[in-house]
Amino acid sequence: MVETARVGSVLVGAGHYQPERVMTNDEMATIVETSDEWIRQRTGIVTRRIAADDETVVDLAEAAARDALTSTGVPIAEIDLVIVASCTSDQRSPNTAGRVAERLGLHGPAIIDVNVACSGYVHALAVADQAIRAGAATTALVIGAEKLSAVTDWTDRTTCVLVADAGGAFILRRSDQPTVSDVTWGSVPELAGAVRIEPPVNKFAQEGKSVFKWAISEAEGLARKSVERAGYELSDIGIFVSHQANLRIIEPLARQLGLTSAIVATDITASGNTSAASIPMAYSKLARAGELPADTPALLFGFGGGFAYAGMVVRTPK
Repeated sequence: MVETARVGSVLVGAGHYQPERVMTNDEMATIVETSDEWIRQRTGIVTRRIAADDETVVDLAEAAARDALTSTGVPIAEIDLVIVASCTSDQRSPNTAGRVAERLGLHGPAIIDVNVACSGYVHALAVADQAIRAGAATTALVIGAEKLSAVTDWTDRTTCVLVADAGGAFILRRSDQPTVSDVTWGSVPELAGAVRIEPPVNKFAQEGKSVFKWAISEAEGLARKSVERAGYELSDIGIFVSHQANLRIIEPLARQLGLTSAIVATDITASGNTSAASIPMAYSKLARAGELPADTPALLFGFGGGFAYAGMVVRTPK
């Protein structure tokens, strides 16, 4: 591994939150023409969580943030940067990060919302890391939160069977022995409309075949590039947490990368597709279950709406 820059950030820990309501595939079959077998075969999803009507993206983000703060023991007063990644925020101003800071009782943190849909969390994490490297922040709370159920066409079985609601969060701290890598990010402009929530409909829609084809043919090379840019070899990677889009994408991608012996997050089966919340939540669940060895390189790789992608490597806390 190449030498890491002396000033940067370390991952302190993570947290997550899911709404109480569990929606099974059998319940989904009462809403739209589908079946448990059809959904499992095409997506790997068994259950998903759906927020209450009065539960907002701010609620999901706040709950995930509080869980991360509790699990890490980081004092709230130390947070000087809050970033929220979401494509389903229900207000333009004040932003979601501002409302979360208000509810947590923070005093004067920088507050930033990032909307890059499914890859938004890795983008947000990279922005936080760069802010810390630049000396603009010392302790960052980075949250992914989505209420996709609010923008779902429940008559479209190609999309409604996928979506769910959740929040996930990481806490980064400034360190002279950083464990968060440079980011590899970019976009595919010709696929900008392949995953969208646009007026006048304002409902989640996607060209599933185009997304699947891209993921199977292009994601591997970009994930490899992410590892190389981070200064690692693929053989160093012990944990792989990709955007939880579809089990039929996650498992083949892990095989293409030769990460079959690594810990591969497959929270998609229990939680569905939660867009920007999926990576931090999947990581947090594995950590909470005691399944992540300490000081181990974890590849985080997101892709989707925009059409955008982002990858980076973080080491688990020692």
